[in-house]
Amino acid sequence: MSETIQAGGGQQAAIEAALLVLERMGLSPADLLSAPAQRPVPPTFAEYVPVVASAVSAGTRRAYGSYWNRVVEQWGDRRLDEPTPSDIRQLMAHIKAHVVPRRNARGGRSAQEHLVAALRCLYRRAVDDGLITEAANPARKVDKPRRLPSTRRAVPDTRRWSGRSAGSCHPPPAPPAGQVPGGPRAGP
Repeated sequence: MSETIQAGGGQQAAIEAALLVLERMGLSPADLLSAPAQRPVPPTFAEYVPVVASAVSAGTRRAYGSYWNRVVEQWGDRRLDEPTPSDIRQLMAHIKAHVVPRRNARGGRSAQEHLVAALRCLYRRAVDDGLITEAANPARKVDKPRRLPSTRRAVPDTRRWSGRSAGSCHPPPAPPAGQVPGGPRAGP
């Protein structure tokens, strides 16, 4: 049948094939248009975030909880199917502008990345629960910001303590009074 659709007849042949299938099923095109929607009305973010937060692991809740709280602050009364990818990008800009500055800050990029990950987790649960379709998931259509190269570098040889053990950042303690370094322990 796919050969018939692709060869010369194109769209008309596909329409005729679809009508034939509908006729064999006892349906008309009008039946398809008048079919009621089976999907329930999605809840608001304020209603659904606690459901997701209680369903995920403690680690996921710890990582995404603050971002879900921000989503509820901004979009609490909106239904899950209302935000668009543009709305998510605007929320990312808002999060970046109001990020808490830290010594190792990356200009809000990590906060934006975590927001997108938190929204993807939330919407993945909504798809699994049948509240929205995968195609209606706006978080899937938003790219995470690229990570900047790491600022971490190895400690130069001139700054390392030559007599220390691996993992220690301080020189070894002096031996107790009366004990020879490396000798037998004094004690009872």
